[in-house]
Amino acid sequence: MRHYEIVLLVHPDQSEQVPAMVERYTTVVTEAGGTIHRHEDWGRRQLGFPIQDLHKAHYILLNVEVSDETVDELKTTFRFNDAILRSMVIRRKAAVTEASPMMKSVEAKKAKDEAQGAFAPREEAESEAVTEVADDSASEE
Repeated sequence: MRHYEIVLLVHPDQSEQVPAMVERYTTVVTEAGGTIHRHEDWGRRQLGFPIQDLHKAHYILLNVEVSDETVDELKTTFRFNDAILRSMVIRRKAAVTEASPMMKSVEAKKAKDEAQGAFAPREEAESEAVTEVADDSASEE
C-alpha cells in the first residue's frame, strides 16, 4: 500500500454535506484495508480564480495509506460527484501526520478571533459606563 494526499474542493452550497462525504470516503478507505493518517477540514476559503463562476469553495485534506485500486475508485467517485469542483491526489513517500501549514493558519486565526472576542465584552462595558456617567452629569444640570 502507498501513501496519498487528497485535496478536495467542494461546492460552497454543499458545505452541510461535507461531513457525510468525508465519512463515505473514509469508509471506502478503511473497508479496503487502508488507514487514514490525517483529516483536515479547512472550511470555506477564497479560490485563486473562479471555478464555475464560484469564488469560494470548501477545502478538505486527507492523508491516506491505501492500495492503487482503491485510489482509482476514489478518483472515479470524485469525478462523478457534482458537488466536488476539483480534486487532487498526490502520491507521498511516507505518511504525513502533523498539521498542515494551512491548518495551522486556520487555528491561529481562530485563536486570534477568540482573543478579540474576549476583549469585546469589556469594551462594551466601558462604553456603557461612559454613557451612564454622561447621563448622570446631564441630570445634575
